[in-house]
Amino acid sequence: MTVDILQLLDFSVSFRWWRISLRNDHHLNRPGVTKECYEDFLDDVNLHVQIALIFGSKILQYVINLCKGKYDFLERLSDPLLLRIISYLDLEDIARLSQTSHRFQKLCTSDKLWEQIVALTCDTVTRDMKALARDIGWRQLFFTNKLQLQRQIRKRRQKNDDKEVPVET
Repeated sequence: MTVDILQLLDFSVSFRWWRISLRNDHHLNRPGVTKECYEDFLDDVNLHVQIALIFGSKILQYVINLCKGKYDFLERLSDPLLLRIISYLDLEDIARLSQTSHRFQKLCTSDKLWEQIVALTCDTVTRDMKALARDIGWRQLFFTNKLQLQRQIRKRRQKNDDKEVPVET
């Protein structure tokens, strides 16, 4: 088994590895270290290949971008914080944002976001509205006009009332 660690320090990239085994023939293996400044790392294609194989191409690209000074601060924000920020955007901006990445597409279509938007735009959110939102989704609830919403809530109430009334034989 090999243990690999990739570190980005202030001005260098450090890659460490250890080979761990219960066999006696590996007891002479020492930990390995490669440490390069950002400029040298950007030119080291062999190290890029190793990092991509071990950590994946996304991590490699992320490290390369950091070495080039390209920081993606949005990637570091938590989903709940991003949802809170997105909930204040205009609908057109939410639609555009959802097309920028898979992460934003998931966030912009999530029930959590649309629940926040409904809470921000509606004066009151009734229990019936919450129950309907569980059935059809908060996004669908948001885009349903008031008349249709009232009709759907009424139908849902009648359906529940019919279930509660015991059938006499």
